[in-house]
Amino acid sequence: MLSTYQKTRSVQVMKKIFILLMAFLISSCMVTKDKEDGGPSSVPVDVMSVPDATPKYEKRTRAGNPPGEYEVLGKRYKVMAESRGYKETGVASWYGTKFHGRKTSNGEVYNMYAMTAAHKTLPIPSYVRVTNLKNKRSVVLRVNDRGPFHDNRIIDLSYTAATKLGIRQMGTGLVEVTALEYDSAETKNQTDSRSSRQSAYYLQVGAFISPISAKRVQTRLTSSKIPFSRILRVQNKGNDIYKVQVGPLYSESLAEKENEKLTQMGIANALLIVEK
Repeated sequence: MLSTYQKTRSVQVMKKIFILLMAFLISSCMVTKDKEDGGPSSVPVDVMSVPDATPKYEKRTRAGNPPGEYEVLGKRYKVMAESRGYKETGVASWYGTKFHGRKTSNGEVYNMYAMTAAHKTLPIPSYVRVTNLKNKRSVVLRVNDRGPFHDNRIIDLSYTAATKLGIRQMGTGLVEVTALEYDSAETKNQTDSRSSRQSAYYLQVGAFISPISAKRVQTRLTSSKIPFSRILRVQNKGNDIYKVQVGPLYSESLAEKENEKLTQMGIANALLIVEK
């Protein structure tokens, strides 16, 4: 029989082995960027201020979601029927200048400054939250491409996403990827009826001097399954004010429903705003 000391010591040894194994896995996946790929020599935008993608209903593209299986480099992959419930931990990489301006798997043009990602099997388009497990930074991305087709890698990030997560310089990083859900049927009804609606409703949950504070509130909304929100920057006596608003919502009933969610989150007295 093992003594309490021996059991404790055994657990500590196993933890050390696990940490060393994960470090080896990440280091083995780290490769020097292709000579033709990498980051830009000069960055035309402030990548740290690029807003997260906002989950919303979108029709799937035939080009991005082939029926049955598809094959790349001798391996076969099958696109998932839906993203709901997907959550995975693994290694993320990123791609940049080599593919900037080229078409993605669904026919869009890859923009390395946008908040996008490539995934082998998630439906296109879909939305995910990616968290760097080392520094706990988190971003919301729109999946619009296929890849990365390397062993032990689960997602390929845009240049901006990799920078914001703090893994651009290392080339890869250990992340958690979680699919973000939304009421697709309700969202589709909103989208299809926009042209026939004259007013858009917003619920203002706060106004901030700091854009960081506003972004923090918006992130909380997204993580609480409130996918529609915006940060509206306005001027007040020469100062920038950042207003966090839930919407657009295209009926009073939907506004009431979202307000109930806000109340359950502890956000009371949201200001109703109507835009013609």
